[in-house]
Amino acid sequence: MTRRLAQVAKKVGVSEATVSRVLNGKPGVSDSTRQAVLSALDVLGYERPTQLRGERARLVGLVLPELQNPIFPAFAEVIGGALAQLGLTPVLCTQTKGGVSEADYVELLLQQQVSGVVFAGGLYAQADAPHEHYRQLADRNIPVVLVNAAIEHLGFPCVSCDDAVAVDQAWRHLVSLGHERIGLVLGPADHMPSARKLAAARAIAPELPDAHIARAMFSIEGGHAAAARLIDRGVTGFICASDPLALGVVRAARRKGLGVPSQVSVVGYDDSALMNCTEPPLTTVRQPIESMGRAAVELLNAQIGGSSVTAEELLFEPELVVRGSTAQAPRL
Repeated sequence: MTRRLAQVAKKVGVSEATVSRVLNGKPGVSDSTRQAVLSALDVLGYERPTQLRGERARLVGLVLPELQNPIFPAFAEVIGGALAQLGLTPVLCTQTKGGVSEADYVELLLQQQVSGVVFAGGLYAQADAPHEHYRQLADRNIPVVLVNAAIEHLGFPCVSCDDAVAVDQAWRHLVSLGHERIGLVLGPADHMPSARKLAAARAIAPELPDAHIARAMFSIEGGHAAAARLIDRGVTGFICASDPLALGVVRAARRKGLGVPSQVSVVGYDDSALMNCTEPPLTTVRQPIESMGRAAVELLNAQIGGSSVTAEELLFEPELVVRGSTAQAPRL
C-alpha cells in the first residue's frame, strides 16, 4: 500500500497524504487533483478502491494499427494533445503482428473503465474482419469515434477524409500532365477507403481496365510488388492509397531502370512526415490531420458529457500537394 501511494503521488506530483485522502474519500482535495489521482491509478495498473469503481476513469483509449506508417503517430499527436487539453488521459494501444489484437485492447480498456475510445485505421474499415468487440463497446454505451471510412451498421460517429475528392484531385493532376495509362495501388478488396477510391476512379474513368488496378498490404514492400506488375502493363501514372505504398512504387520503378518522374509519375496519399524529404519529394494528397483529429475529440467529448451525437460521417476535404514525383508523361 505504501509503495502504491508513493508511485501515484510521484505520478501526479502531490503528497502521499493527498493520495490517501482521495483513496479514502476524505474531503479537502480539489476535483482536478482527485481526477488526476484516479487516472494515475488506472495508468499504473492499480485497482480503484471499491467505493470508487463505479466511476469511469478519465482515460480514453487511442487504438492504432501500427506506428511505422507516419500518419498514425501524426494522428496520435493531435488526438492525444486535444484529449489532454480536456483533462482526459490518452492510452495508446498499438497492435503488433502476433501480439495484442484490437479485441484484446478493447477488453483491457473496458477493464480500466475508460471514458471512451478513438479508433484510427482499425478493423472497422475491413468488411471481412471480426467486429464483435465494437458491439461490446456499443452494448456498454462506451463513447466511440472512428477515424476514416468504416463499414456500415456499426452505429458510431466517424470522421473521414473524402476519398472521392482525393482521387479526383490526383487523377486530374496526372491527366493534366498527359498521362493516359493511370493505375491504382490500393489496399485489400474489403478495405473501405480503398473501395471508395476505386469507385471514385471508375466514376471518373469508366474505361479503367482491371489490369491497371493492383492491391497490396499497406507497406513499402506491398507497393513495390504491386507497382512492378502495373509497370509491366504500361502504366505511367500511379495513384496510391498511402504514402508508404507510393514509396514502394518509386522503388519498383527504379529497380526496373525507370526514372521518377521522367518516366513514371507517382501520387501518394496522407502527406505524412518527411514526404517532402524523399528523393524525389513525393506528390501526395494531404489529409487535414489537425482538423480531423480535433473533430474526433470534440465528438467523443460530447458523448462523454452525455450529449447525443448522430452516427453520421463528417467528411473533410483533402489537398493535393504537388512536389517532385510527378511530371509530364513520357512521349511514346
